[in-house]
Amino acid sequence: MSVTTTELKENLEKYLLLSETEDVLITQNGIVIAKLTNPNQDRVDIARSLFGVLPADITLEEARSERLEKL
Repeated sequence: MSVTTTELKENLEKYLLLSETEDVLITQNGIVIAKLTNPNQDRVDIARSLFGVLPADITLEEARSERLEKL
């Protein structure tokens, strides 16, 4: 999402809340000058990418021992 500096000033709380789920680009005179972003978003994306990696019928201990056997 992209907002002007004026819009950001008038509705700061709204855009701070929005930045929890998506990047908010701040523009001035049509040029992007800043970005509001969730500092934990990378961690959330990494965690989401791991869902479904392990089969449902394997335990964490079985997966761990299998991984250690490969080393």
